[in-house]
Amino acid sequence: MKGTNSSSPSGFILLGFSEQPRLETVLLVAVSIIYVLTLVGNTAIILVSYLNPKLHTPMYFFLSNLSFLDLCFTTSIVPQMLVNLRGPDKTISYTGCVLQLYVALGLGSTECILLTVMAYDRFNAICRPLHYGVIMHPRLLRQLTAVAWSSGFVESTLQTILVFQLPLCSHHRVDDFMCEEPIACVNTTAMEVTTFAMCLVIVLVPLLLILVSYGFIAVAVFKIKSAAGRQKVLGTCSSHLIVVSIFYGTVIYMYIQPGNSPSQDEGKLLSIFYSIVNPSLNPLIYTLRNKDFKGAVKRLLTLCTDSS
Repeated sequence: MKGTNSSSPSGFILLGFSEQPRLETVLLVAVSIIYVLTLVGNTAIILVSYLNPKLHTPMYFFLSNLSFLDLCFTTSIVPQMLVNLRGPDKTISYTGCVLQLYVALGLGSTECILLTVMAYDRFNAICRPLHYGVIMHPRLLRQLTAVAWSSGFVESTLQTILVFQLPLCSHHRVDDFMCEEPIACVNTTAMEVTTFAMCLVIVLVPLLLILVSYGFIAVAVFKIKSAAGRQKVLGTCSSHLIVVSIFYGTVIYMYIQPGNSPSQDEGKLLSIFYSIVNPSLNPLIYTLRNKDFKGAVKRLLTLCTDSS
């Protein structure tokens, strides 16, 4: 077929905003700062949760998993993006493109399921407080986490195989910052339908389960007579709800919205928000209003100061 290359290409060109060098300079600085904040914030959550015995609870176990996931997700995308933003060389190898797509899809899918598991944890904590310790035992925590990670990467494996089975265009240009779906020179309708169906399963089914969990939580909240009790429950759930709203709102708008899709430039900016800004917000959302975590950080800092 004219304009295609049946063999594996040597690499791809990630165009990004190559026609707007000033914007790329601004993005280079902004992405670098956000990436550092993401690394520091998520690493802090993992270390503090591990070092403080009082935080060895199901909520912080899942939160540490989410932080590790965000670290992996941004690191699979940002270093290559920074290299491309620095100058005219915007290439990525074929193997690098396949790995980036595979890892990004796998971690994104895992986050969908992990957020659902975290909602299930909140449901048990609020609706079944007397049996919470028995239900959310360490073995179940490990099993739920294993299901989240394995399911995410099974979906990623299938989708990556579908994408790279298609003959790719000879120019190998991808009008984005990352390898999401390299351009194929054939009709991709069948693949798009299959991908859409997979997105429905991996995105909307977990979202539905989250809404069901919070439906039960809402009923439990209405049964609480004291305002202080309601405030405590809302405080427990608010961080997770904010993270779910931002994550799913962005994903649905980017990938499975009906009707008109975002413009190309808007899609690139949404990709940056989804892949870079979101992971940097999660530590802030979970820790700023969390007295237990802030107390644990203060105690660790005090111990470090005293020991020095």
